[in-house]
Amino acid sequence: MSEVLLALLYFLIFPGFLFTAVIGLFAAWVDRKVTARLQWRVGPPWYQNFIDFLKLMGKETIIPSGARKITFLSAPLVGLVGITLVSLMLWQMNLYPATTFLGDLIVILYLSILPSLAIMIGGAASGNPLASLGASREIKLLLAYELPFIVAIFTPVVIIKDIRIGSIVSYQINHGMMFTHHISSLIALVVAFICMQAKLTLAPFDIPEAEQEIMAGPLIEYSGPSLAMFKLIKAMMLFTVPVFLITVFAGGMRFGGIQALYSVIKYKGYDAFYSSCIFDYCFCRRNEV
Repeated sequence: MSEVLLALLYFLIFPGFLFTAVIGLFAAWVDRKVTARLQWRVGPPWYQNFIDFLKLMGKETIIPSGARKITFLSAPLVGLVGITLVSLMLWQMNLYPATTFLGDLIVILYLSILPSLAIMIGGAASGNPLASLGASREIKLLLAYELPFIVAIFTPVVIIKDIRIGSIVSYQINHGMMFTHHISSLIALVVAFICMQAKLTLAPFDIPEAEQEIMAGPLIEYSGPSLAMFKLIKAMMLFTVPVFLITVFAGGMRFGGIQALYSVIKYKGYDAFYSSCIFDYCFCRRNEV
């Protein structure tokens, strides 16, 4: 019984849902703040995403008349459970590498697809043609980035000849970060970073939404708590997917002593690199106009 309660605690509090949600909403705020500064705006306060989430949770959920009700409402739950499990497993392997099991990397890759599948299923089940168009674009985007992402992630597996995440973390503890000691891992990290941008549907890979064309895309019919969950899923992915890349290529994330500072620096390094990509994209778009 105590093991079941401990597992629930891990899943719901740390390092599962609550921990990932809070850090993810902060990460989404950083994204909004950087974008605002690049556009000469002040940007939202740090608590804006929390207010938006709570506001949506208090709104009514409106179900379209032509929607498949059960599928429409269950889609965001599938995505939320998927990204929570990914974060839980990643942090378990980072903090306790000995808890790894054979094939956990494959399990995480499968679970990381669930948020995208949730958007496809929800958009298709809404009965809205614009949502269906956005869902079809999500499918095409998934087919475009998933294979190179998997190939990139498996590059360290080929190097250490082990398919367990804990083994990848332990190898980097003893021999240094993958991308600094193997040129193939450096190339794979660049490929994985580009695929990550597509996985998060960040510019310039934001075609499923494409506000100028199809408004909110697959989420056009969502409102209230269902929309709040989809917004939360994206925020959680903004934190979890970079942690995945750091785990595989940059030595992992740990909280012990000076390692906690190194972990923060690694994540902030991702933020800086991502911000520079956004700046370059905005600059090119401005020159085109």
